[in-house]
Amino acid sequence: MGNSASAPATPPATQKVGIKSGKKICCCCPETKQARDACVLANGEDDEDCKRLIELHKECLRGEGFDVK
Repeated sequence: MGNSASAPATPPATQKVGIKSGKKICCCCPETKQARDACVLANGEDDEDCKRLIELHKECLRGEGFDVK
């Protein structure tokens, strides 16, 4: 009566797929990560320079194979 067959669980939204470099997302792009973090701490996310650094970091992560929105 019960259906014992079920679809495999989908990965959580925070999980990154398609990793080419074999690195964890926290360890990739340390230069852009440091610049982004310092800017956001000093000026906030809405600062135009910080927005640019955030996008640069995302581009770097995408280049490493991460699916970053």
